[in-house]
Amino acid sequence: MPHLPMSSLRAFLNGQFEALHLRSLKFLERLPEDKIFWKPLAEGFEKYSAGELLIRSAAAVEQTFGGITRRLWDDPFEWTLPEELSGRDAIRDYLGEVRKARVDGFAFFRDDTELFRLIPAPEELTPIIEILLSTIDRAAHFEGQAQGTAQQILPIRPDFR
Repeated sequence: MPHLPMSSLRAFLNGQFEALHLRSLKFLERLPEDKIFWKPLAEGFEKYSAGELLIRSAAAVEQTFGGITRRLWDDPFEWTLPEELSGRDAIRDYLGEVRKARVDGFAFFRDDTELFRLIPAPEELTPIIEILLSTIDRAAHFEGQAQGTAQQILPIRPDFR
């Protein structure tokens, strides 16, 4: 099996986060402003709005990179409430802040070997790569839920590109 360049794993993971970010921005632009925080009322449907779920997706990324770079594993719940991020512009700005935190976080890794370093995350030692993969999964799950919620009220189809 050929050896890959040292930066290939970091580039791949960063690319996965960037793809998530771009999908989130595209999805946000497709949501009508007055439906961003609409919640379905029917039994069995998601209890959160598409906007709340999109914010939770970004918050998962923010929490991870805050934990990796500053050991602050706090959930960014307080500043990601719909009252704080009340519309498209505020959510777009927040997504940009999360993107910057992620880009700065990846700059924190000198090479791919650092992805295998153990860090307290937040309670037990965990390899950084495991934390990153789990975050991509969790954030993509929230994003998928947001798209599913929007489909209940809008002719929006998921865009997983």
